[in-house]
Amino acid sequence: MEPDAQSVEVERMLEILRKTMPFQMVSDALLRRIAALGRQERYERGAVLYDQGDKAGDIYIVISGSVEHALEPGINARRPVQVLGAGDVFGWAALLEKYPHRLAKAVVMDVAVIVRINGDELLRLLEADPDAGDVVMSRFATMITRDYTVPDLIAQMRGIHRKMHSQDIQGMNLTLYRILQWIKSPRPYLMVIGIALFLGTWYLFVEVWKLPRFQEMPGLTVVLKEWLNPNPVYGLSLYTAEYYKHIGVSIWRVAQAFFLATALGVPLGLFLGWSRKFKEYVFPVFETLRPIPILAWVPLAIVMFIATESAVIYLTFLASFFATALNTMLGVESIEESYVRAAYCLGAKKWQVFRHVIVPGALPFIFTGLQISIGVAWFSLVAAEMVSGQYGLGYVINTSYTMVRYPTIIIGMITLGAVGYVTSAMVRILGDYLMQWRVRELALGGQ
Repeated sequence: MEPDAQSVEVERMLEILRKTMPFQMVSDALLRRIAALGRQERYERGAVLYDQGDKAGDIYIVISGSVEHALEPGINARRPVQVLGAGDVFGWAALLEKYPHRLAKAVVMDVAVIVRINGDELLRLLEADPDAGDVVMSRFATMITRDYTVPDLIAQMRGIHRKMHSQDIQGMNLTLYRILQWIKSPRPYLMVIGIALFLGTWYLFVEVWKLPRFQEMPGLTVVLKEWLNPNPVYGLSLYTAEYYKHIGVSIWRVAQAFFLATALGVPLGLFLGWSRKFKEYVFPVFETLRPIPILAWVPLAIVMFIATESAVIYLTFLASFFATALNTMLGVESIEESYVRAAYCLGAKKWQVFRHVIVPGALPFIFTGLQISIGVAWFSLVAAEMVSGQYGLGYVINTSYTMVRYPTIIIGMITLGAVGYVTSAMVRILGDYLMQWRVRELALGGQ
């Protein structure tokens, strides 16, 4: 084939692939490489493309005409016989791990033009771009479930083996690999520039220009000198054990409040979004209590909890609980009703829909809520510790203000922000790790 004719053929193949379900979310660059694997063939009426038990090698895409696809009885498909037309994909047994043979008989009903792509070559290509490969394989799995109604075969889909590039450290796990990719990106350097601009502005406003609004505020050099001093003037620095005790106490309080808010807020949010009747009873009370500031709860907290520590954890828990429950409820409500109806049509019971559709579908909102929740927990903790704490970063900030130790206030604030940032990042990383398997659901957003 001449180069120009070959280019035209690839472009035609590219347009065909864009219209097929498994490849809709693939980038043009990868789609072009997939298109180069395809070969177009014409079949007459009555031609048998493959029969049950044949060795599975190629994947087929119908360009024109029609093909009868009949699954063998042992597969237990709810739609064993289908007539496939333009844009339909079949021959997916080539992608199954434990079924190297055909599970169906495919016969051309009308004169058909069909594209064939070798399954092994496709997998090797997808392994070069594992993130896109996961999407393609997930959409194949969704197609098998939705169009061919044989969900039992999903577990047999061949996985994408992620390969590190030659310049990467051999045996490096995925987390370290992602960190390395993050370091190679502009993001960390932009973050450093942003922090440097903030510190530079602070230094200029307070110590160089000495603006009226900042006359009483400690400068950058004063704070750093106190923070790094083995013998701090106000008794708190990186070299004092008390400093780490305050940090540890605050982290422990936030951890207890955050886990309690998650354990109660997530189920409540799921039921608020899932059950309309439950929401009608509970949500008005929920929305009435949610806007009440944390400081307004302080008197009741002291009355209800005799122990000071319990009162601090309760006040820290409140705002975190409302943020978690509300985002979880919004996550459930964001799930398209068609997914729920489809699950019921496939024979799922109510509890199965809740477990396999509602909970996974709400996870992105849940983890967004948890990131907000952990930040709100730190905010609430400071208010609680200022009122009734004996240790902690909020206690440090409050007592430093009353004793006119302004550098210590800044040290407490910066430490609070740094620890809060780290905990929020940990929640985000945990969410990314737990939701890797959700590529299938996220990929469906392109339909």
